[in-house]
Amino acid sequence: MKNLYLFAVLFFIPLFSFAQSGEISGKLQDDAGEAVAYANVILYETKEVADAEGNSKTVKEMVKVEVSGDEGEFLFTGLNEGEYSVGASYVGYSDYDSGDIQLTAGQKYELGTVSFGAVSEELVEVTVSATRPILEVKPDKLVFNVEGSVNATGNDGLEILRKAPGVVIDNNDNISLAGKSGVRIFIDGKPSPLRGSDLAAYLRSLTSDQIDNVEIITNPSAKYDAEGNAGIINIRLKKAENEGANATINAGYSIGLYARYNAGFNVNYRNKNANIFGGYGYNGGDGFWDFNSFRDQGGIVYDQRSRNVNGNDNHNFKFGTDFFLNDKNTIGFMVNGNINDSYNDGSGNTEIYMVGNTEIDSVLVSQSIREGDSDNYSFNVNYRFDNRKQETWNVDADYAMFRNDGWEYQPNAYMDASRTETFSERNFYTESPNNIDIATFKIDYERPIGKGQFGAGVKTSYVVTDNTFNFYNEVNGVRELDINQSSQFEYTENVNAAYVNYARQFGKFNVSAGVRMEQTNSKGVLTAEVETENDEVVRNYVDFFPSGGVTFSPSQKHSLQLTYSRRLDRPNYQNLNPFENRNNELTSFKGNPFLRPQYTNNVQLSHTFNYRYTTSFSFSKTKDLMTRVTDADGNKIFLTWLNVSDQYNYSLTFSAPITITKWWSSYTSLTGFHMYNRQDADGEVKAIDLKVTTGSFYTQHTFNLPWDMKFELSGWASSPSVWGGVFRTDAMFSIDAGLQKKFNKGKGNIRVGVSDIFRSSWWSGSSEYGTAIFTSDGGWDSRRFKVNMTYFIGNDKVKSRRRKTGSEDETKRTGGGGQGN
Repeated sequence: MKNLYLFAVLFFIPLFSFAQSGEISGKLQDDAGEAVAYANVILYETKEVADAEGNSKTVKEMVKVEVSGDEGEFLFTGLNEGEYSVGASYVGYSDYDSGDIQLTAGQKYELGTVSFGAVSEELVEVTVSATRPILEVKPDKLVFNVEGSVNATGNDGLEILRKAPGVVIDNNDNISLAGKSGVRIFIDGKPSPLRGSDLAAYLRSLTSDQIDNVEIITNPSAKYDAEGNAGIINIRLKKAENEGANATINAGYSIGLYARYNAGFNVNYRNKNANIFGGYGYNGGDGFWDFNSFRDQGGIVYDQRSRNVNGNDNHNFKFGTDFFLNDKNTIGFMVNGNINDSYNDGSGNTEIYMVGNTEIDSVLVSQSIREGDSDNYSFNVNYRFDNRKQETWNVDADYAMFRNDGWEYQPNAYMDASRTETFSERNFYTESPNNIDIATFKIDYERPIGKGQFGAGVKTSYVVTDNTFNFYNEVNGVRELDINQSSQFEYTENVNAAYVNYARQFGKFNVSAGVRMEQTNSKGVLTAEVETENDEVVRNYVDFFPSGGVTFSPSQKHSLQLTYSRRLDRPNYQNLNPFENRNNELTSFKGNPFLRPQYTNNVQLSHTFNYRYTTSFSFSKTKDLMTRVTDADGNKIFLTWLNVSDQYNYSLTFSAPITITKWWSSYTSLTGFHMYNRQDADGEVKAIDLKVTTGSFYTQHTFNLPWDMKFELSGWASSPSVWGGVFRTDAMFSIDAGLQKKFNKGKGNIRVGVSDIFRSSWWSGSSEYGTAIFTSDGGWDSRRFKVNMTYFIGNDKVKSRRRKTGSEDETKRTGGGGQGN
């Protein structure tokens, strides 16, 4: 518990410091005395830093950029004692420079009314450096900046998401946001087709050096696909920024119980006619995860202990071109690929005995040896028209293919307590190839109408999945196909959509509204030697999804936003598959072909202070909630997916980036939510009545050191909570530390760090559903020493076009179904 005291210190220090901050304010006017609205106003802080040779030099570091208000007013708050200056610029006017300002602790400095000055005849050379805050609050999203974080060193994409505000990742790598599990993952603005274990494997293949930032969109507009009741998490990968040619290379190593490696590069070339970009990344090595469970069922105790050693070799690449036909028309092509080879070697022991009897009756000794490979490729053709007058056309045609193949061998032996005598054996072998093909086409159009901005678009997608499951019994070393448990599952889905959206400013109010229509046709066909009742499921339905919001800005300091959206989540392709995948003789996972989409209504009220400090309250109600439950069948348990009647979710979030001193800055995010899952007993569906109030927070502290170095201390914590529908979890937390050193005028960067210092991110919890009552715990190789280096080569003024594709929403749903551990 003493480690939790460190969290209290890290959390409350910034809040006390906030009350002692200073301000700089003023008002801009032109030479005629008229107010200048919407001018760029920049606050700089003057600092003494050491260069690469250790010599002291004076630099001006950009602290914050604001836009002047309707009356020309501007305000910078949350400032510490120090030397500052204010600059302002506006088209058609010469720049303004306030000169040096000496600000004392807590001082409110008034510049008064100032005018843009005359053009300077001499320019004095000055070095200006800009550091992005860890969190940026924007009207439609939160932006979690990864690039500047020291403790992102050596982390993969899944671990980076764990640190984002309001994001929770459970023991099966399922991602939830503010207590809601229906999160859509986008990569560079495109929905990922992967889900479940395949999505987790892909996110682990991304390294921190490849990720620029993470965008969290809790209430997407009608422009986005309606899927995702919790919103969208968009992972932006790094790209070069201006003209010329450049490259960035990186390499990293981490060690816990096992070692992992990563390396990669990004290149970019741009001139007035074209932009060519590409990149490659490698991520490989080994790791482990432990899973333990204890269940009392029918008067018999099953006490399982298992360890799985796993590894992978992952290669991902991207190549693209943009051709600038003229200043209004651009056409582009892009190819993405991800090739992954993986293995898993798991072993477990399950002790079996009668309740109240300490003598072990038998032990199930099991093993799981698994190998798999996946080759995923996507192709995009994009056309964009922009007349520079806010009228745009954007057209995307996409094709994505996913080829996954794998086999697994599972020997199971029942032995005596001493594990010397074998009572019986049951050995299995499975083959599970699956192919997914996705084709999409979409058109988006925007233009001014009246005093607002109008948007409309159409999209069509067609998805085909083909899953084969061959189950073999092995007796005396001979494998025989079991036709009772082997089958083929094919699923096709066509979604046609159209939307309209309109936004307009009314004085201090900004109003937006839209509606999206989606028509869905789906068909699932199970082919097996043995007839089943679930051999064909056909669905056809039309839905409308309204969305809207009102933003009120009574002053430059304050902004209030009220938003509403209706969303849905369709089942993961694999979770519709009725195959039974076994972890061992007593534990399995199977899909549900009758799983229905879930629908969610979201309402959120947010207040933002000074564009930085945000408080949000949200409420959502989900109907037909899709959730994973653990159920019992005789002496066996299995994981499956069911629709629960209703889920009610209330959440409150606060985030604050605070500068404590000139050399110490912090960011803290705190989320609390109350969740209620309810289901009346209905046939085979058991009753659920589960209420939980829980919270989580993330905090990061950065300390600027001499010689261009930084030290960072960060951590996250979660109180007791619920994963899915019925699994109650205990509290958990993690603390990281890292050090960064830049060299060669900032072109090189070395970072070292330690993750999960106290190895406190391991999970534990319990589940009760019908007669299946059990507790479990586990964890992975989370305490690791990490070192990483990046180096920039070439022109640092190369800018590439950032664009989306049309198949992002469909590709997210191709995952492996999240097989239980």
